[in-house]
Amino acid sequence: MPLKNKLKYIDQNEALLLEYLIDFLKIKSVSTDPTFSHHCEAAANWLVSQLLNLGFEVKAHKTSGHPIVLASSGEGSTHLLFYGHYDVQPADPLEEWRNDPFEPTVESGSNGKAICARGASDDKGQLMTFINACAAFIKTDGCLPCKITILIEGEEETGSPSLVDFLKKNKETLTADYALICDTGMWNYNTPAISTMLRGMLGEEITLKAANKHLHSGMYGGPALNPIKELARVISSLHDKNGKITIDGFYKGVPEVPKGIKKQWDNLNFSTKKFLGAVGLSKTVGEKSYSLLEQIWARPTCEINGIWGGYTAQGFKTVIPSEAHAKISFRLVGNQEPEEIRSKFRKHIRQTLHEDCEVTFLPKDGSKAVSVSIESSTIKAAHKALSEEWGVTPVYAGCGGSIPVVVSLKEILDIDSLLVGFALDDDQIHSPNEKYNLISYQKGAKSWIRIIHELTC
Repeated sequence: MPLKNKLKYIDQNEALLLEYLIDFLKIKSVSTDPTFSHHCEAAANWLVSQLLNLGFEVKAHKTSGHPIVLASSGEGSTHLLFYGHYDVQPADPLEEWRNDPFEPTVESGSNGKAICARGASDDKGQLMTFINACAAFIKTDGCLPCKITILIEGEEETGSPSLVDFLKKNKETLTADYALICDTGMWNYNTPAISTMLRGMLGEEITLKAANKHLHSGMYGGPALNPIKELARVISSLHDKNGKITIDGFYKGVPEVPKGIKKQWDNLNFSTKKFLGAVGLSKTVGEKSYSLLEQIWARPTCEINGIWGGYTAQGFKTVIPSEAHAKISFRLVGNQEPEEIRSKFRKHIRQTLHEDCEVTFLPKDGSKAVSVSIESSTIKAAHKALSEEWGVTPVYAGCGGSIPVVVSLKEILDIDSLLVGFALDDDQIHSPNEKYNLISYQKGAKSWIRIIHELTC
């Protein structure tokens, strides 16, 4: 059947496909709260039923946490692996929702109608665009144009503790030509994006210990080392006046943005004023020689996420505390190695620290950055497909955050990922009144149809 028949299937079944999403969104699959475990199992079973009805071989696999749904259909020389997640964030604070977060409602907004519910954008609406695309092929042609494996987990919002082990145990089944992930967003309401850069991540919690007990500030104030003051001094040493990170060797493996990509970013007319103004700020404080888009997409960072010590309850207690603590995270790019950065960070702290201070470190697992060449045949196919569906040139975007599964798929299965998503900046993911625009839902499915077609024709 011609491609237009698959696209027509999405338009002709708009109401039915929305009904499927509404049913899915009603399931309270909150992964972080054990009291919702049976809802997570219900979401996995719902997906099994949907995929069975489409002719997939499918099973919900038990893990130490929530089930992982694995489905397969089609045959041919091309094998595509799709990844998504059915778990959602808690809906709190409930009082800030306009309606029950698990009773989906269609609302009108500035960019058209949207479905409002917890998980609408992250990630139930997104993953359903791909399942709907598969349905369009199966309902019109009777089969998929290639072998497609669908992997949907239920613990993404809690760090995917069961996923790595599952990937390793099922490596032969899951190894494919390419992975497809729909957990990213559009550049704007009318312009799709292909994420070609993902920053990696690394975290450290540090504790500085000075005196062997809390000290009276009247008796010891002045001569005694205050670990909070020392912590502030050490933290301030991590950056220079131009926003550059001062850790020795930190920028090893950090590439410059290719000229073609940088030119495209410069032509996006991205407004620093609007971006910062939306959160009550006005001026960038990152590396001064780089644009804001470069800073959030393609440059590494060192951020202080928490700091505490001493007496912080109501009122005053005039002590010099014996300990002070901070949580520090790094976003990594290019070929930066997380464990190398960890070692260099610890060396910097130890060399900078006052001799009367002891330091201990509590590590958080790190992940490498990921980048995909825009010259790859898969990226080019997606670019062509999205251009035809949306009528505009897609943006090659970076992603300031990290998507650890992309690294796991590369390191364990040795496959690259195509990241195409249809979320918008105002979708309120993880917040009250989360929504997913209906145009994202419809055109997202048609975009995947076109992408699959381009990858297999």
